[in-house]
Amino acid sequence: MKIKDVAKEEFITGSLSCAGCGNLLAVRLALKALGKRTIIIIPAGCLSAVTCFCPQIPFRVPMFVSPFAATSAILQGVSTGFEFRGIKDINVLGIGGDGATADIGMASFSDAIVSASRFIYLCVDNEAYMNTNVQSSATTPTGAITTTTPFPDTMQETRLSKKNLFSIAVAHKIPYAATASVSYPLDYYEKVLKAARTDGPSFIHVQIPCPPGWGFPTEKTIEIGRMAVESSMWHLLEYKDGKVRFTHVPKKRIPISEYLKAQARFRRMKPDDIAHLQSMTNEQLAALEANQDKTPL
Repeated sequence: MKIKDVAKEEFITGSLSCAGCGNLLAVRLALKALGKRTIIIIPAGCLSAVTCFCPQIPFRVPMFVSPFAATSAILQGVSTGFEFRGIKDINVLGIGGDGATADIGMASFSDAIVSASRFIYLCVDNEAYMNTNVQSSATTPTGAITTTTPFPDTMQETRLSKKNLFSIAVAHKIPYAATASVSYPLDYYEKVLKAARTDGPSFIHVQIPCPPGWGFPTEKTIEIGRMAVESSMWHLLEYKDGKVRFTHVPKKRIPISEYLKAQARFRRMKPDDIAHLQSMTNEQLAALEANQDKTPL
């Protein structure tokens, strides 16, 4: 796919988001891929906070805001309703942040996958509760400073690893799952198209760099996202037909120290902690490479 193949029509036209917000980039691209026959369900969070100001809603498709923990349950209900009426050409899209997905909405997310309803769940992951002043979430990475982990003098004082939502979805034998990044827009766009063609539930976990929460200049959003992939702190993966594979492999890997030092949230990490995290990252990458194109247990 080339950039010229991306749909031209816009389905979100304005917001009060922070400069450099990765969230709005992710939503804009997803809606371009899905088109006007789409219904959106979003919980409380950054996205609803910067778009829903009565009487203004910048979405050009139907949307409504769900209770925090209920996004997946509503997705399941809306999808079932369309199925009951024989309507098959509407994309039912849920867009939840990391808190609404990995923490508060985890049970309903799991149950919705098991239901086998046809919907797309997009987790827009900025790795903390940014809407309420940067509290730690289940996807906050090792060593990151948040308002609830303000002085992580050692890695042992913070969560040791992100909750692996991709692996959780795969463990449910979901028909389609992927990880993505707004810094690799064509890879992401193609995955949304594949999710839309899936007969059943699909899940995309997209990393969205957050300038104020991560502590980097607003013009560096895309660069930071690329560094996450190049350092193996974030992988671009796809689960389809029962197998996991990489959809993009960097030509050159960079040390994770370069990625960490580019963000203020990791400023308290000591050299020993960075070395330990590099070792953990290397082990995870080796395991993924060894199991590519194999069926997970």
